[in-house]
Amino acid sequence: MAAETDRYVHGHHDSVLRSHRWRTAANSAGYLLDRLRPGLDLLDVGCGPGTITVELAERVAPGRVVAIDVADVAVEATRALAEEHGLPDVLVRVDDVTALDLPDDSVDVVHAHQVLQHLADPVGALREMRRVCRPGGLVAVRDADYAGMTWFPEPPAMREWCSLYRRVARAAGGEPDAGRRLSTWAREAGFTDVTATASTWCYAEPDDRAWWSGLWAERMTESAVGTRALRDGHATEAQLRRIAAGWREWARDDGAWFAVLHGEVLCRA
Repeated sequence: MAAETDRYVHGHHDSVLRSHRWRTAANSAGYLLDRLRPGLDLLDVGCGPGTITVELAERVAPGRVVAIDVADVAVEATRALAEEHGLPDVLVRVDDVTALDLPDDSVDVVHAHQVLQHLADPVGALREMRRVCRPGGLVAVRDADYAGMTWFPEPPAMREWCSLYRRVARAAGGEPDAGRRLSTWAREAGFTDVTATASTWCYAEPDDRAWWSGLWAERMTESAVGTRALRDGHATEAQLRRIAAGWREWARDDGAWFAVLHGEVLCRA
């Protein structure tokens, strides 16, 4: 379990958690929502702080919901949020998607948001999700695609950021351009009924630009991303400070715009 936690490139600095707490079912799982109905049993893989989990749980209630993460801090946050939302029956626990502690055919829906990009064996993880999903159920996966992200204006430090992040993520055993690969991975995992789509997050309003750029500026100098980059020789402290300054420079432009591309798949078990 420690190895799985260590593989999570972003770590759990506040700059990371602020981003995770912003996520909702609407802005992060819209491709799945019209397939949900009361009474379905659901597994949420990589629940993070639980903001998506609780909204999915409200949609499938009184169905059973299990939420898992490899990090204790995420499990504790999700458990607290579920109780706050009046959902004490949501089962939240530490578990590993590559070896789920669930029997075969035990849930109707498996949901995973921004999980496969961090795994050394995403196909194996999808096989596990398929194993625990009942026949006719759905496995729903959404991941960002860093090479597909685009922005304007284009300070040189921003291009440097994307290249550096992708090196760091791959050195940790992940695939930062996961979004474009989801359909292929799903078919390799044995799914034959796969619907692939894409969606974006867009940051263009002043408050959104300030928030998004601040997150990444902090990640490069204060979070596990920067620590890994320094430790493994991918960057110097001066380079990380330059990249952070580039993010802030981008946000000050009144016309600044950033789009995060995501791949999505709905896989019928």
